[in-house]
Amino acid sequence: MNKPKPIDKEIKIKPNKFLMSVTDLKGDILRVNDYFCEICGYSKNELIGKPHNIVRHPDMPKAVFYIMWKYIQNGKNITAVVKNLAKDGRYYWVITDFEIRRNEKGEIDRFMAFRYSPSKKIVYQIEPLYRKLLEVEKMDGMNVSLEYLDDTLNSLGVSDYNEYIKKLENRSVITSFLIGKFKKLFN
Repeated sequence: MNKPKPIDKEIKIKPNKFLMSVTDLKGDILRVNDYFCEICGYSKNELIGKPHNIVRHPDMPKAVFYIMWKYIQNGKNITAVVKNLAKDGRYYWVITDFEIRRNEKGEIDRFMAFRYSPSKKIVYQIEPLYRKLLEVEKMDGMNVSLEYLDDTLNSLGVSDYNEYIKKLENRSVITSFLIGKFKKLFN
């Protein structure tokens, strides 16, 4: 499947809605909710069995995905800010909250991701960082981009990307409650 050409038009995520997906250990999509399909423009049939990077926007630095995969493959949940690409080329920003799922033997067997709308403040703060990470990646590669990110986070007084996003987000108790309720629907 060919990726669409990005266009500079944003899809707004409703603040009271969540996009949900479940992937296997390789990142292939096993399940999505209807709102995910509505926003990205793909049908469930077009998504199921495909790599989740079908919605990856080229404005996203590889370093961020590297960090996300490192966390979840090691059994740790992570929260990330992601710019995704819809089927028609438009983009949408989400905060992605991962949850690790294990089988009866306690082994990780799938990943659940719940996405919701970030504030304009979060996007305003993360966009310049992502642009710089992409610039560094193009010039010097992902490892140098990861070093740049670590240096930037240290200068901001946070230990890692996950802590930085949680600090940016400053999630309210109500948002945490709603996310918890939504997750229970897909257990």
